[in-house]
Amino acid sequence: MDVAPLLVAFTLGILGGAHCIGMCGGVIGALSMAVKKDNHWQRVLFIANYNLGRVLSYVFIAYLFYQFTAFAQSYFSFQFMRIIAGLLLIAMGLYLANWWHGLTRLEAIGGFIWRRLQPLSKSLLPVQSGNQAFLLGCLWGWLPCGLIYSALVYSATASSLPIALLTMLFFALGTLPAVLAAGLMAERLANLLKKKPLRVLFALSIIAYGLWILLGVLIHGH
Repeated sequence: MDVAPLLVAFTLGILGGAHCIGMCGGVIGALSMAVKKDNHWQRVLFIANYNLGRVLSYVFIAYLFYQFTAFAQSYFSFQFMRIIAGLLLIAMGLYLANWWHGLTRLEAIGGFIWRRLQPLSKSLLPVQSGNQAFLLGCLWGWLPCGLIYSALVYSATASSLPIALLTMLFFALGTLPAVLAAGLMAERLANLLKKKPLRVLFALSIIAYGLWILLGVLIHGH
């Protein structure tokens, strides 16, 4: 099995860490505030359960999206999906380098679903049990996010459903360091990811991979 797509998905998750802190930082803070300061194990349990639910929701969304693309093969060919994935990777690289933020417009697509799920997430706060934290993570995985949509389309270009789910899983695992590092650690990680030379280096790498995907489609097309 080619591990390159898995590494790309994992890298997308890592490099999107600063974005993940902004999206999930408030929830992690709420989970921490719901536990007494001296009860470290309960805090770890809440945060772990939340992230388990979030990761599983990403994989489930990838399952639904892959099934949709498989069903719509006559409308969305494999090559077409590769083109979209390549363009989204380029857009993601431009976003990470702070050169263009057009990718965030994709987040409006998921707003329709999120507006119906958000009231359910509010009913789970304040979190008082590990099960509540898990359910909150499952719901929060549906939060509109251009980074997730990029990984989602990329996973749909996999050769099989298991590989697609594994690709999305690696992306989700890549987001874990930033989300798990709550408080001061999260701030330090965000500051590290904001350093321009580092962001530009990885952004160019992702853009190059997106261009490589487009080139592959062009070559196979001929």
